[in-house]
Amino acid sequence: MTQAQARGRQSQPEGPRRELPKKSRREGLRGIIKEEFGNPERRAAYYLVVPALLVIVLVAFYPIAYSVYLSFQRVLPNQPGEFVGVQNYVSMVADPSFREGFYNTVIFTVVSVSLEFFIGLAIALAINRAFRGRGLVRAAILVPWAFPTVISAAMWRLMFQDQVGIVNYVANTLGIISQPILTDQTLTLIAAILVDVWKTTPFMALLLLAGLQVIPGDVYEAARVDGANAVQRFLLITLPLLKPAILVALLFRTLDAYRVYDLFWVMSDRQLESLSTYVYKAVRVSQLNFPIGNAAAVFVFFSAFAIAIFFIKVLGMKTSTEG
Repeated sequence: MTQAQARGRQSQPEGPRRELPKKSRREGLRGIIKEEFGNPERRAAYYLVVPALLVIVLVAFYPIAYSVYLSFQRVLPNQPGEFVGVQNYVSMVADPSFREGFYNTVIFTVVSVSLEFFIGLAIALAINRAFRGRGLVRAAILVPWAFPTVISAAMWRLMFQDQVGIVNYVANTLGIISQPILTDQTLTLIAAILVDVWKTTPFMALLLLAGLQVIPGDVYEAARVDGANAVQRFLLITLPLLKPAILVALLFRTLDAYRVYDLFWVMSDRQLESLSTYVYKAVRVSQLNFPIGNAAAVFVFFSAFAIAIFFIKVLGMKTSTEG
């Protein structure tokens, strides 16, 4: 055979691959199961994991699946359910209270998490340095985070009130505002953002500080020898190596802020709407709005799940094994 014929034979497209018969596939699956459960150690591992998986299915997945099922039903007290398709979601979107809660939740989440990240990063960089009394400073910074959210909201509500509140008095004296803070929805939302930043920034700083602690000092020493200044070291060394901690911190705080409930209602005396407060009022307070409230609960769950996927897939970091 000549070289041209050989190249021609090699260049011919391959025919369709022959699939294994069903019997062979069954035998392959049976072999995998036999191999997994034939090993005593692997079999013991499966026996230990299966009960936990069953508990997770019963506690988590079944209620979620049932809620999704109910979101397509019109369920009223003492009446059988009626399939209505996406009508509950259409009514939910058309409800002005839902749109108000959605806008407030999105604004609160984006602004508060952004401020907490930048302030928390600055605090983490500051307390990561060696100085006298560093342990005491770290403990003092974590004090606001130790307060329960309801206690923090009630304490700050007193300071925002128009009669006895120091914050309201100072803001009026400086001419920043011309009306009581808690009587205006926009001012109340801004106040809630400031309270959340005050309370939760230490948590963000703690997570970022943990990421800074694992960065080896030899990398900074090598950069100094190469002539890199402080800004270059921060941009080219600190931020890339801190990316896993940033991802975890932003993910945790975004999901936590997205489900805001107690802070809004305590600060505004149940006047400031969020997605969580909307779901509570629809499902718990008014049973006639249960179908719409259940649809809103499903929307909150899947939107929070989409946020988590966004952070992991879009903002996720490459592993050390990737090129």
